[in-house]
Amino acid sequence: MADCVRLSDLELGESAVIEELALSVSERQFLTRFGFFVGAEVRCSRRAPLGDPIVYSLDGSEIALRAETARRILVSRVEAKR
Repeated sequence: MADCVRLSDLELGESAVIEELALSVSERQFLTRFGFFVGAEVRCSRRAPLGDPIVYSLDGSEIALRAETARRILVSRVEAKR
């Protein structure tokens, strides 16, 4: 997982695939209900004016995560489609 970055490090509009959820069991279970699981593709949609929370799009839905939570989700970037 050397190519992994934190979900919070994605730029606006950038997509990535979830590689690891370094969260507590309850946090993982909660986020899994919204589609956050290993192998899911997620896109950084927008940020609050002060940068926290960050809104992510995945599987047709949007969810806002605190930067603290997004830092503990490891992803690998997806190359932009041309």
